[in-house]
This record gives sequence, C-alpha cells and structure tokens, in this order.
Amino acid sequence: MPVSSLSSAILSHMKAINNVPPPPLRSVPDLKMSKHIDYDQLNALCTRSGPQSCGSTCSILSAHTRFMKQYPKIFLKKEVRLPKLFKWDRKRKLEPKGTEGQPQRSAAESHDIAVYVKKARGGHTLYGPKKYEEKLEEFLAILKKLPMRRTLHEHKIVWMMLKTIPDLTSQLTDEDLKALSKSVTSETWVKGSTVVGNDGFYVLLKGLARPQTQVYKNLLEESESTATFIPPGFQSFVFSDNVENVVLAEMHTPPCYPMLRPWSTFGTLEVSAPCQLEPGECSVVTEEDCEILKIPAKNYATIKLEKTKFENKQIVRLIRKCPYYAEWPTLSIHELVLLIRWRKFPPGHVIVECGNIISFVAFINSGYCNIYKPIVGLVKVQSKKVKKMRKLVYMGKVKEMESFGEISVLLQIPFKCTVVAGNEVEMAIIEDKDLFGLDPVTQKLMLQTAKPTFGHLTDEDVKKEYVQKEQQKEWNNFKDKTMKNSLYYNGIIPGFGKWDHYWTSIPRNLKDTLVSY
Repeated sequence: MPVSSLSSAILSHMKAINNVPPPPLRSVPDLKMSKHIDYDQLNALCTRSGPQSCGSTCSILSAHTRFMKQYPKIFLKKEVRLPKLFKWDRKRKLEPKGTEGQPQRSAAESHDIAVYVKKARGGHTLYGPKKYEEKLEEFLAILKKLPMRRTLHEHKIVWMMLKTIPDLTSQLTDEDLKALSKSVTSETWVKGSTVVGNDGFYVLLKGLARPQTQVYKNLLEESESTATFIPPGFQSFVFSDNVENVVLAEMHTPPCYPMLRPWSTFGTLEVSAPCQLEPGECSVVTEEDCEILKIPAKNYATIKLEKTKFENKQIVRLIRKCPYYAEWPTLSIHELVLLIRWRKFPPGHVIVECGNIISFVAFINSGYCNIYKPIVGLVKVQSKKVKKMRKLVYMGKVKEMESFGEISVLLQIPFKCTVVAGNEVEMAIIEDKDLFGLDPVTQKLMLQTAKPTFGHLTDEDVKKEYVQKEQQKEWNNFKDKTMKNSLYYNGIIPGFGKWDHYWTSIPRNLKDTLVSY
C-alpha cells in the first residue's frame, strides 16, 4: 500500500473517532465516583474533543495540544495544610491587691533585683520566714511519729536536718548521722521542767532553756569542755530546697550562763556508768514550753558496736586471705584484729627503705607495692670514664591480700628491699609496740609461717636482672639511633615531608570515583 493512501486512512479513522461523542460519565448509575477527579472538567474535556470543523492535519495537532493542556485539570489536588501558628496573649491579667495566698511585698523586696532573679530560677524569696516555719513544723511532725512508722522520705528529711547541726557534723561521720536519724525522737517539756542530758544528746528545737551549770560534757569525749551554742540569729536563716545549704549569718562568743535558744545543744553520746551520773552535770531548766530532739546514747553505742563488728569481719577476711595466715586458728587471728590500724599511702611513696628496720606489719587491702633491690653498677660519666653508682632494680610487686614486714619487726633485722607504693595503697597495719605485746605463742606462730619479702632472690639473680635490663636499654638506644640515621641519610626526617606536589590535575591512579573533585 502506498504511503499517501496509508496516511489518508489514518486520518479518516481519527475523524470517525472524533465524530462519535462519548456518553457522559455522570449518567452511568453503576459507576463509582472518584474523590480525586473533577467531573465538570472531565465533561468539558470530552465535549471539546468532539466533532471538529476542520479535518486537516493541523487541526488534529492543535486539538491534541489543547487536550494535553486541559487533561491535568481533571485531577483534584490536595490542599496543603500548614501548621497552626500560636499567638501569644500579651494581655496581663490584673489581680486585685491583697489577694489571698500571696504575701504583701515590702518596699525593700520590690526594689531588690536578687528577689526576682531567684524567683526566675525557681528558688524561694530572700524574705521567707514562713518557709522556715513550714520546714520546722514538718520536721517536728515527723519526729512525733515512731521511727518504725516513718517512710523513707521522712527518714531522709530527718537525716538532712541532722546534717545542719554543727555539733553533730563536726564529730560524727555522715554514715553515723544516717544511722542515728532512724532512731531519733522528739520530747515535749513544759515550762519549769528540768531536763537531764546524761543519757543522750539533746537539740533544742522550740522554746528557751537555761543551763544549771556552765560546764558540759563534750559529744564523744569524757573530758569536760564548754558547750557550743548557735546564736539567736539562727531563726532568721532560710532553708532552700537542699536543706544542707544553711549559712550562718553571724557568730559570737557565748557569755557565761547563756540562754539556750532553738538549735542549741547539750548532753553527750557516751554511755556513763550509773555511779558517775550527777543530776546537775548536764541539765537545763526550760523557760518556756520546749520541743527537744533526743539522740539516746544507748542507740549510738549500739550503732558503734555494729560498725565495729562489721569492720572486724572485714579485717578477719583480709588476714585470712593472706598466704601466710591461711592456716592460722581463728583465735589467733582475732588477737591480731584488735591491734589493726588503717593507713593509706599515695602513689610513689617510699614505704620502706632497704637497710632499715620496718616499724609495722602491713596487710594490703587495696593497691599494690613495687619491690626494688639495690645494686652497685658502672655508669659512663664521660668518654672513657666510668663511675660506680648505687641503683635500684625492679624485682616484682606485692599485691592485694599479701603481707610483709613480719620477720623484720620480730627479729629486728634490716629490711632487704625497698617498698614503693605503685598506686594509692590502703593497708591494715600492726605497729611494732603492739606486736611485741602479743603472747609468745602468737609471735612464734608468726615467725614460723611468715617469710622474708622476696627472700628467695640472691645477689646473682639481682645482677642478672640488672644486666638484662641494661642490655635491653642499650639495644633500644642503638636501634633508635640507627633508624634515625638511616632515614636522615635519605633526606627523610620523622614528622616532616621531603617533597611538595603541585599538581595541576589529580593523576588518574589517585582519583577516587566516589569523591567529586
């Protein structure tokens, strides 16, 4: 078929198609309507693509162009919803003056910038005696409860309040205060009562009291000393969220027979024998109705006894794990436990020098010690000159759960090694004067089981170790020097480059295909 007849057949077929109008889509009842198509635009598009007035090729192309422009309009586009912008309401709500629940501000507070800075940071105001009273009332309400009925949070509040009493924190550890806070109670005394403080330590929380005598017992010592009193200005202090941060506003020396005010203390925590108790020795007379915190001396004695038992168990375990004492009887170990003292040494501290008699026996609880042996070696001072010098050769270390010093102390012979702390070392030591106070059977048992520290080493072993280390040191120096000379001979200095490359374009063999240049 010739080309002209084929093109005419295609044109006639397209005309026939355009002359047949399609049925409207809305007239079909069973057709499901789509949410993404604009049917008005679709009907308009079908109407426009109907019969054409001209059947030439140009009219068909122009109709096709109009159809393609109109076609995207039949699809509905989703509306893009932007996030909502919040508008700040800058209108200030005016509140009437004297609103209930808000304290009236003084003139000094209204002009003090520190008040507003502290409020902005979430703290309390500087003028808040009400906050202190609330803290005190909460503290008193907790103390009225039995210790077994208090919650963990209440126990913590009591502990924090005890940490603000200088007479307690200066002589007791934090662990002791935490243990005592679980057993303290509060007592109410009417005006004119006599409070005897021989059986515990007392803290005045409310009211006033006058001591009957000027001299009191110290907190933990039997020797008499003047009591420490907190000044009357303590009530003006403000507690922050952290009760520990309490700052004293003023301090002054108490006069003779001072009046006891809130947070003053008297009494002792030492348990005295009944025959030593005197009614007027640590007693005060209340001038008002008073609330007094009491820490019984018996409770502190019980806590101290339990702490001592726990420490003794730890010492027994430490001594039992040492090699020389693994087979010792328990009774002999308990004799050593009573003589133990704890010591700590910083890193690099020389504990024992070679040739000296050590003054204690040490049991290492944590850390390690380096052992050095002395030797006389030859050192080059100048070319063709050699000098003798005394050097220390490292021979090993004494680790945890090991002991040293028994033979030197009991036989009074010089220690043959130098002991240096490798890191921070904690030791349980027994001094020589206490060791000589032991019974002869225990001393002989220690001599039989213990051995000299690194006593198996001979002078030949030390010399051999010294020669090996010196040879290794000389070889390292020779190797480093030879390598540096070889590199420098070729113009290569460690840390510096020899060539600088000024490439106009990067060579193909150095290009990375994953990097765009």
